[in-house]
Formats: sequence, structure tokens, C-alpha cells
Amino acid sequence: MSAVEGDGGFKSDGGQGEQELDSKMLQIQSKRFYLDVKQNRRGRFIKVAEVGAGGRKSRLLLSMSNAAEFRDHLIDFTDFYETLDPPNPDNVPEDGKLKSSHIIGGTRRYYLDLKENQRGRFLRVSQTQPRGGPRSQIAIPAQGMGEFGDTLSKLLEDYGTDDQETSVELPESKSMRVENKMFYFDIGQNNRGTYMRISEVRSNFRTAITIPERAWTRLRDIIGEYLDKVEEGPAESGDAPANSEEVQAEQ
Repeated sequence: MSAVEGDGGFKSDGGQGEQELDSKMLQIQSKRFYLDVKQNRRGRFIKVAEVGAGGRKSRLLLSMSNAAEFRDHLIDFTDFYETLDPPNPDNVPEDGKLKSSHIIGGTRRYYLDLKENQRGRFLRVSQTQPRGGPRSQIAIPAQGMGEFGDTLSKLLEDYGTDDQETSVELPESKSMRVENKMFYFDIGQNNRGTYMRISEVRSNFRTAITIPERAWTRLRDIIGEYLDKVEEGPAESGDAPANSEEVQAEQ
């Protein structure tokens, strides 16, 4: 498996008013996957294209916010996949499904199914069309899910998770691992203002909270207060604990 970076240059798609901001290519087994960050009058989005051994192409479109959610699901599926026993051709699940999830994003829905068949394990990602019609789908070999997620994360760090184009330069996304958990900090902007989305992702679990910019200072102060308390250590033995009335008054 390998990833190849595009030149990050600015390309225009002529009459459609579509501009390509960046492109990455992944080679996973016999398949090539292209992850292109594009922009049009409605904002930024990511186009994912799968090219099979015979040259057949399949495509998905993801808004930047949906791409961030997809990244979180990829981590969850990868962690689950790593806990599985080796495939047993004589004991394949009846429907082939090992784990499923979905993403609801605006007028589109995405269905994620980790499946197994005689050829191995893979993640099938299906996208419904806004006004009906056939689904479009791609299939990612299971052992390539981690690399696919890492590549997607890098694009989101560089271009953000905000769907709308903005003239304000937003801070880049951050992430950190704590034991078996991953935390992602993504800054976005919508018609209500700037916000921070904090996602916690671990095996079989994903949750996220959104904090508006006006609350960031208070959040920093609260965390700072806790850090000060921890650094001070336990109270001196001579200090009497506050009684219940004092605690209630402080709250």
C-alpha cells in the first residue's frame, strides 16, 4: 500500500466552476483510490474515486463535515477489524456483514458495511442519491482502512471540516491518542459563527460535542482551574473540608 501526493496546485474544472485544491492517491492491493479536495460556489467537498484492476471507476462525494464523520467511523471500523480472528473460508457470516453503521449528511446518506466473502474482508461504502436513483459505492480492502483514514485525516487537517468557503483562516485540526482513544479537534464555521467540534473515537464507540467560539474562553478557564487544583495536590491535613452549606453556596 502506498500514498502519492498531488502537487497541491490550483486547478479549474472549466465550465462547472469546480476547482481542485489537492489530490492524494492510494494503492491498496489491486485498487487505486483518489481523494480530491474540490471547491465550487457552494463550498468545499471531497470526491473519492475507486479505480479497479479493469479500469472501472466508482465515486463518492463527501462534504467536509461528512468526511470528518467518515474519518471517525474509519477509526472505529479499523479498531474492530484488528480484534477479529483470521478469516475462515468455512465459516463466513450468512449475510457477509461483520459490522455496520451509517452517516446522515444533508440530502445524502452513507451506509458503511464491513463484510467478508471468499476473497477476504472489505469495507463497502454506499451513497444514496438526493432524488433517488442507483446508489454509488466503493469497496476498501479491510487492511487498507487505516491508511485510507490517515490520508483523509491529513486532508482535513489541511483544508478543515467547514463545508462553506470562508475568507477567515481557521486554525488547523488537531488530534491526540490517549490509551485506546483518539480525540479530534476540528474548527469549523457556519451561518451561526465559528465552532470547535471535539470527537472521541474508540472501538465500537464514537461521540462528539460542538462548542461555539464564545464559550472557548470559559472552557479554557475551567480546564485551567482543574489543572491548578491537580498541581496543588491534596489539601493539607489541617484544612477542614467545606461543609455542605458552603459547597451549595459556591455552586
